[in-house]
Parts: sequence; C-alpha cells; structure tokens
Amino acid sequence: MGLELYLDLLSQPCRAIYIFAKKNGIPFQLRPVELLKGQHYTDAFAQVNPLRKVPALKDGDFTLAERYWAPAAKSSKADPGWLRGASVWRLQLGRTSSRRPTRWS
Repeated sequence: MGLELYLDLLSQPCRAIYIFAKKNGIPFQLRPVELLKGQHYTDAFAQVNPLRKVPALKDGDFTLAERYWAPAAKSSKADPGWLRGASVWRLQLGRTSSRRPTRWS
C-alpha cells in the first residue's frame, strides 16, 4: 500500500499538507478524519497517531504524526536536495537561524 494522509480539510495545517502533496505530484490516498465528529478520538485512529492529532502520514510501516515535518519527509524521499534551500536562504540574508531578527541593521 502507498502513502496515506489522514486529514481534515477544515484544518489549515491539513490543507497545507494536502496542497503541498498535490502541487508536488506526490501520490497519496486521502483518509478523511472529521474532527467535528470526534473521529480523531477513536481507537482506530489512535493506532495511527496515539496523540490523536491530524495531519498524520502513514507510508507502509512508517508513521509520521508531527505535522510540520510531514511534507519534508516525503519531499526528501523524492528529492533530498530540496532541504538545502532553507540554509541557502538564511546565508543570503546573513542569518544563522530561522528565527526572526529583532531589528534589521
């Protein structure tokens, strides 16, 4: 079985993951989880994500429930070079971290 994304498209982080996967041509099977109906509290979803939060990604035996790294995990599998873009951007601005500067010099 391929990539499964557990999403509720009413949630902004879920929509971001959905759009990211669609725009980058990442094949996936959508597994809708309706938060308003409490489907994330079911025992079946707890097997995917014990924290009972969406979005969640399942790729075979691998499960990723930390929502901010889901796109990075799939993209790095397809093209590992894309993650270097963030460090290049920070170097161009003369910043060593991704934190927002307190003031511009």
